[in-house]
Amino acid sequence: MASNEQKAQQLIAEAEKKLNTTKGFFGSFFGGNSRVEDAIECYQRAGNLFKMAKNWPQAGSAFCETANLHLRAGARHDAATNYVDAANCYKKSDINEAVSCLMKAIEIYTDMGRFTMAAKHHQTIAEMYDTDAVDLERAVQHYEQAADYFRGEESNSSANKCLLKVAQYAAQLENYEKAIQIYEEVATSALESSLLKYSAKEYLFRAALCHLCVDLLNAQHALERYIQMYPAFQDSREYKLIKVLIEHMEEQNLDGFTDAVKDYDSVSRLDQWYTTILLRIKKQLNESPDLR
Repeated sequence: MASNEQKAQQLIAEAEKKLNTTKGFFGSFFGGNSRVEDAIECYQRAGNLFKMAKNWPQAGSAFCETANLHLRAGARHDAATNYVDAANCYKKSDINEAVSCLMKAIEIYTDMGRFTMAAKHHQTIAEMYDTDAVDLERAVQHYEQAADYFRGEESNSSANKCLLKVAQYAAQLENYEKAIQIYEEVATSALESSLLKYSAKEYLFRAALCHLCVDLLNAQHALERYIQMYPAFQDSREYKLIKVLIEHMEEQNLDGFTDAVKDYDSVSRLDQWYTTILLRIKKQLNESPDLR
């Protein structure tokens, strides 16, 4: 491993030497461009050697230098590719550096009109904030930007996937109105496709739960609208649970509410998101007995 790092360090020293000789009038006059190309190759090889040695910060730095030199030479596509390479290395050691490199790549791709590529990298940044850095507000911003670019390129399936993440985190951040709007919008889109129609019940279920976090009467009106939108929703276990929960909330029946959730969970396992939202609704029932 050490030998790979030593070779990489030698290549970086070589690259720096070549770049220093290109500075000044005579350097640029006598083969300046070829020396820059040689330096690019040295940094690229050094980056790969650092990767082999699993020295991720140094690998990221080498690929970043490669990208900067490509950009200087006007090779924007190569620069963007190397910024992404750098980000993939930094992801393993420094999230902020990884995001910085991906943002540079995104800037190049949007300038070139490559919006699908830009969208994918915004999605990658969102996923990093989602899992590694756990910054939901930033994750939401990047998922939204990704969805915007995907939609502009008519990649509606990818756009909806990102929007569902926005809705999920908006609800967790107690921005229920935003979550409801997205879930209803994606449900409407799903109902237009015979293949996706079945998934609409999940989005309407999530929207209805968000409504229950805000206002019981609005939740009842929303449920009526959802049946008009998708009559089959009325026969689902999700619809029946919402109806039962509303009844228990009206009756201020905390035990009945808990039992209804347990019964549902025994057949269809509720994930962390559902559990969090249902606990918030239950807490409201506990703290505000008169919800009618």
